[in-house]
Amino acid sequence: MAKNLSLGVAVALVAGVAVGSAGTNVMPVFIDDFASRAGLAGAGAGLIGAAQLTATAVVTLLLAARAARPGRVAMARFGLALTAFGALWVGVAADPVTLLLTNLVLGAGLGVVYAAATAALAAVEDSGKASAVAVAGTVAIAALMIVAVPIANDWWAGAGFFLLAASCAPAWFLVARLPESPVVTAAGTRPGKPSVVLLLGTAALWAITQGAWAYAAIFGREHVGMDTTTVSVVLAVSSVVALAGAVVGAPAARRFGRLRSMAAFVVVEAVAMAVAVISDEPVLFTVAVVVWQACQLAVLVQMIAAAAVLDPSGRLVAALSGASALGTGAGPLVVGLLLDNAGAAVLGAVFAMGMVIVSVPLLRMTTAAAEVPVVADAVSSP
Repeated sequence: MAKNLSLGVAVALVAGVAVGSAGTNVMPVFIDDFASRAGLAGAGAGLIGAAQLTATAVVTLLLAARAARPGRVAMARFGLALTAFGALWVGVAADPVTLLLTNLVLGAGLGVVYAAATAALAAVEDSGKASAVAVAGTVAIAALMIVAVPIANDWWAGAGFFLLAASCAPAWFLVARLPESPVVTAAGTRPGKPSVVLLLGTAALWAITQGAWAYAAIFGREHVGMDTTTVSVVLAVSSVVALAGAVVGAPAARRFGRLRSMAAFVVVEAVAMAVAVISDEPVLFTVAVVVWQACQLAVLVQMIAAAAVLDPSGRLVAALSGASALGTGAGPLVVGLLLDNAGAAVLGAVFAMGMVIVSVPLLRMTTAAAEVPVVADAVSSP
């Protein structure tokens, strides 16, 4: 049967998800390192970063079915070994071609870890609580990494990747408690493939939200008139305060129902994002950014919980995580093109409407999850 969220399981989930999403969460400072080490312009460094993110997303998607079967601990440990190898190689690379190739290896390793860890979220009895703990822990670790990597790079160019490689050592032991699927299928059967429409909608949703977030500092400086330090403080504070969204996501689903709470978070997030993009008033911008990020974490937690209810094997959770990562990698390019050619006002309006539209498949999934009866597990995993 499904496992309880013990301390060991919680730590294993946080370790796996935090390492697997490290490339996404720490990419802004990684890109600075690429640019300084290889003498690249912003576009060149961004291309290398995009290659890593794309590799992570594609590998996560490809391994979603494998992550639904027994052997998640071994799978995560293989990914950690590949991540450590790739990070060390990236740390010593100096030319653009080598940086590109080594980041593909690193991204693949991160994708293996991410697939195993996110699939394991579905094996916890209270998947909503498990996802909230994993998201909150990952945000906290990412904040530490964002501070630590530049400090390491100041000491020696590329040392931030040695730090990432070093983090794989404790994670190797911590992931030992990753839970296996509580569902035992008949011999020769596999969980069904996730809907292509659902995966595309999820990728588009994260392309919108994460793409716009990548330009949040620019919106604050150029449209609101804040100085660099003030914008940095606002974004840092919003990231911490937004953890409230991860905390309230699961209780809101229980109190108001999965569909109503998910739809409310999506709509409020869309409005807040549009206000943050269009606003030229500092207080309004600050409040909008905080609400935007809090709602995004609430949506993430509810998405994982609903996917876990529909597919306790974990394949759907892993596939949606890969789709989210794919959208995250493509988002900045899409936003940049629209911002340059249409302006912030059009960007805010189009993305707000687009966010509601592309979330429809997720809302349908949430509705389906709400209709699944709560029953005791008939079969337990070996």
